[in-house]
Amino acid sequence: MINYYGNLCTKMYEILHPYVEEEELQFYLSYAKQNKKILEPLCGSGRFVVPFYEKGFDITGFDMSEEMLKELYKKVPNVKSFKSSMENYQPKEKYDYIFITSGSFSLFLDEKNVENLLIKMKQSLNEGGNFVFAVETTANVVYDKQNYFENNSVKTEEGYDLVFKSKSFYDEKNKILSTPSIYELYDENNLLAKEEMDFRLKLYDFGELDELIFKAGFKKINVFSDFNKSNNLNKNSKMFLYDCYI
Repeated sequence: MINYYGNLCTKMYEILHPYVEEEELQFYLSYAKQNKKILEPLCGSGRFVVPFYEKGFDITGFDMSEEMLKELYKKVPNVKSFKSSMENYQPKEKYDYIFITSGSFSLFLDEKNVENLLIKMKQSLNEGGNFVFAVETTANVVYDKQNYFENNSVKTEEGYDLVFKSKSFYDEKNKILSTPSIYELYDENNLLAKEEMDFRLKLYDFGELDELIFKAGFKKINVFSDFNKSNNLNKNSKMFLYDCYI
C-alpha cells in the first residue's frame, strides 16, 4: 500500500501526533480569515481541521484514507469533509484559502501528477486566494538501510504493543525516498495483526517547483524555510513552505 494510512498506521499516528505543534498551527492559521472558505486536502485525522473548526473557521477537508477520516469524525462528527484521493478530486466549489501540511505534497512522485495537483488547486481558488503547502527537501536524504529496524513502539489504549519497523532506499536520479514499513500489533508475544506500507516521498531542491507553479496559473510565490516566515531563506532547510497567489 503506497502512501496510504491503514488501520495500524493510523493508530500509531494518533498516539504519536495527537496535536499539531503550536508554531506550525499558527503559521497556517495566519492565512485564515473568518467568513472565508478554507479547504485542506489530505487532511488525515484532522490535526489541523479540528483546531480550525473549533476556532469557528469555515473549513472542509478531504482524504483518501477511510481509517484516518473515521478518527476525524470521532473528534468532530459534524465537520465538513469527504473521502477522495487527489487524483479523483474534481474542483466544484471555490475556496479563499487552500493548504496542504506536513510535506504531504511530497507524496506525489512524478511531475505530471504534481502539475495536475497544482492546476486543481488553482481551479479551486477564488480570485485573490492563496495556496500554501510544504515540501520535503533533499536535505532529508537517508542513506539506504537494507534491513528492517525498529523505529518506534507504543502502547495502544487496549494495552497492546504497536511496533513500527522500516527500511529505506533513495533513488538519487528521481529524488525519491522510499520507506517500506511494517506495523505489528502484539499482545505480549502474540502477534495480533500486521500491516505493510510503502511510503515514498519526492524530495526537492530549492527553486525546483517554481516553473510548475507558474505554469499552473499562479502569479506570485513566497517561499519560507521555517514557520516564522523569516527573511533569511535557508536553501539547505529540510522543508520549504510555499505561499502561492492567483
